[in-house]
Amino acid sequence: MTTHTKPNYDRPLFNLHNVSSTPVIVESIDLVRWRDIYFLRARSKGGAAGLVMIHEGSHFLTAMLKEKVLPFFVGRDARDLESMIDEIYVYKWNYKYAGSAFWTTVAWVEAALFDLLGKASGKSIGDLLGGRKRDQVPVYVSSLIRETTAEEEVEWVGQRIEQTKAKAVKLKIGGRLSRNADASPGRTERLLALARKAWGSSMKIYIDANGSYDAQYAIDIAKLLKEHNVAFFEEPCPFEDLDATKAVADALDMPVAGGEQDASLPRFEYMARNRVVDILQPDMLYNGGFIRNHRTNVIAEHYGLPLTPHSPYLGPRQALTTHFCASLPKLPIEMEYAAALPKQPMDWYGPQIEVKDGMVAVPTGPGLGVTYDWDYIAKNRTNIHRFRA
Repeated sequence: MTTHTKPNYDRPLFNLHNVSSTPVIVESIDLVRWRDIYFLRARSKGGAAGLVMIHEGSHFLTAMLKEKVLPFFVGRDARDLESMIDEIYVYKWNYKYAGSAFWTTVAWVEAALFDLLGKASGKSIGDLLGGRKRDQVPVYVSSLIRETTAEEEVEWVGQRIEQTKAKAVKLKIGGRLSRNADASPGRTERLLALARKAWGSSMKIYIDANGSYDAQYAIDIAKLLKEHNVAFFEEPCPFEDLDATKAVADALDMPVAGGEQDASLPRFEYMARNRVVDILQPDMLYNGGFIRNHRTNVIAEHYGLPLTPHSPYLGPRQALTTHFCASLPKLPIEMEYAAALPKQPMDWYGPQIEVKDGMVAVPTGPGLGVTYDWDYIAKNRTNIHRFRA
């Protein structure tokens, strides 16, 4: 229900002290590189261990992680995680680096510590986040590329739709912050027509422009989207230009989604209160993880807006978004799921986060519910950085 009061999104949402009657002291956090994959492994003084894959490929944010983030968490009681997510902002003047890069590193650590808390207590992350609301999460398959021709795009995404039986899909149009230019001449018009013809009227189609247009051009493009019954229009204008985005949202009866690039709770509140967008779309990592995204959902519910996380991650990282969606009181829009397949088989973790009949099963078991062949990974790791209390 929309009100004239602001939501109290900074209040504690979860009583993590109920998880354990004794402190869960973080004894160490290891940053491990194996092949081109990075993990965080958090261990408690009681012997529990939390483990999460954080990234694939060489990553520039590991310097920030090692210098500005990890030292803050070691030696602390993991049950204080919610307050620590607030305190880390001031630690070593981290607010000077505010933005998605900083909050991504915090989200990585938060995931490892949530897994640690779950392993220490025998509770699933759904229990830690107030209780799982659903055992399966519906998905839309999401294409992340626009380098294809329209024909190539419809063919390969169509194959993934057939394999997953997903009932919704998201496609890229425009050129990405491209000042009204298309990725290639005529691609957008051709793509929409081919996609609707190939997949039929029952398929939900979402469209992402990645800020390709100014307000007037986006409004013109939306007429084409409406012809093909597009369900929402994501990031029509550059994400920093809230006035342009609001002008588009005000002009259309089609929902406008946004928030992927944002990492400020007051900014999300401003966007919701002023109806800059119709759908809030925080990223699971860019916005800082479970706690901050649940706070964003408090904002969305206060103003009567739907929320759907932007999080097209491959492999075990998709478990974070799956658990988040499973713990939301309402799930008005499907979870984003990358249409692409991993470059190499990820047979070293389980259960595999895969779509069957358009749904992803929420992992069970303590913490994130994901297990790794850690003996194999540890034996073949290339380096390790350990942070001790």
